[in-house]
Amino acid sequence: MIQKNQLKKILEFKKFIISKYKSYRLLPEIYRTLTGGLLLCLITLVFLLSYDHYRYSKTVSLYKTHSSLSISSRLSPKDALEILNQQTPLELVYNEQVQHYIQLYLNERKDQFDIFRQRSEIYFPIIESYLDKHELPLELKYLAVVESGLNPLAKSKSGAVGLWQFLYNTCTLLDLEVTSYIDERRDVHISTEAACRYLEYLHRIYNDWDLAMAAYNSGPGEVKKAIERSGGKRTYWEIREFLPKQAANYVPAFIAFNYLFSEANNNQSKDTFRLKFQFSDLDTIWLDKATDFEEISEITGLGIDDISFLNPVYKTSYIPETVKKSTLVLPENAILKFLNYFVTDANSGSTITSSYAKAKKDLRDSCIVHVVKPGEFFHKITLNYNCTIDDILKWNNKDSMNLHPGQELTIWIETEK
Repeated sequence: MIQKNQLKKILEFKKFIISKYKSYRLLPEIYRTLTGGLLLCLITLVFLLSYDHYRYSKTVSLYKTHSSLSISSRLSPKDALEILNQQTPLELVYNEQVQHYIQLYLNERKDQFDIFRQRSEIYFPIIESYLDKHELPLELKYLAVVESGLNPLAKSKSGAVGLWQFLYNTCTLLDLEVTSYIDERRDVHISTEAACRYLEYLHRIYNDWDLAMAAYNSGPGEVKKAIERSGGKRTYWEIREFLPKQAANYVPAFIAFNYLFSEANNNQSKDTFRLKFQFSDLDTIWLDKATDFEEISEITGLGIDDISFLNPVYKTSYIPETVKKSTLVLPENAILKFLNYFVTDANSGSTITSSYAKAKKDLRDSCIVHVVKPGEFFHKITLNYNCTIDDILKWNNKDSMNLHPGQELTIWIETEK
């Protein structure tokens, strides 16, 4: 006979087996539920990570654009110009006219734009230094691209010459010298100084950079007429249809070059081809006497075509003697050869004397040895000893500006008395 307590245990075991059986029957349903939930979680996680990466990339792109004026290829011209517009007092708007010039130089005139970019490596640093001197927006450097394609020898059908395209009659107003031998409209330093003064004058008239640029291109008279014909409107885009065709296209082209150069600096290689000379390689000296490119070529070993390219201010290969002295632009190594030649042949009756070639008459009567420290360079050393790079090169019989830590340099100083 099964005792009562044994029967109770049997019934409890039966209930346990039944409950377990029911649980196992639910396992497939539980499995499907859990699997679906995990899959949904995984999809959600992937989406969130992808979106976060997109936002991060967008943020980095915008940060780079703000910090370096470089336009990311992910940004449209409109978005890129909106960012550039925040960093200049000029109005860099985007519209169909601007887009036309962007597409023109990205497609049909891409080779031409590549030439502009290469020329900019020589001329932009010079132009920017004068714009900074006059406290003008640095973006105005792109006007020289619109005017001449950064070609100092450019000449328009109307007779305008140089990087900034000045007419002959304008030279008197801006104190630019034009003779049979010299055309200062083709000198990047002198003409840029004149352009800055003229742009300052035009901005004082209109208190509006768009109108000032239009007046630079077509003349204040044409802008005045366009304002009158528009019924007294005072913005460039309101009077644009009343301007001459060239002036009507001037500001859109200028804005387009702001975008194109910024975009190119970030996304395109500058190694397609390079000019033979870079701004950092060049220097300028003053001449007391007349000379010609052939003699300079013989002394320096530089080709006459290269000398002509670097000195477009001279209409011919002859450099005349002038009241205010003539300039000569050459690579630094060629200048050293030029100067050393006239220091060596000072008594040869030569027709040329460089102002830098004259021995410095001072009271330096004591010689010391300077040991070059890591990170030191010539300009820092010359500032410390109140001398010039040419002085140090002559004192040490050097024709190279290479320095290395531990190098010993002879320096002449003035003895305190």
